[in-house]
Amino acid sequence: MSASSIESDLSEDERDALELVRERGAIHQSEFWKELDVSSRKGSRLATKLEDGGLIEREQTVHNGNTTYLLEAVVIEEDLDFSLMMAGDMLSPFVGEENADPESDRFSQWIMNLVYEE
Repeated sequence: MSASSIESDLSEDERDALELVRERGAIHQSEFWKELDVSSRKGSRLATKLEDGGLIEREQTVHNGNTTYLLEAVVIEEDLDFSLMMAGDMLSPFVGEENADPESDRFSQWIMNLVYEE
């Protein structure tokens, strides 16, 4: 079952919960249910449903002296769009580079590929 079909089967509360985790990237479960304004029991059920669907990962952790879970959004490859980094078949010279030179020949070639791309 694909992630998009799993998401289409979510209730409104589950979609809101997933959106919260995705917006934050990661959130402690003890904060998760408070942000959603639901009981800790319902928050736990929502997190479990999302984890079972492969949409988030839960890792046990200690936060503010209490044992809780860290909820992290799972990146689904079908949601990624690499086309913004491409010019034709050439990957942006800035991807993965800390000190890329905007005056380099490689960057100029990449820009020219963008200009002439149809």
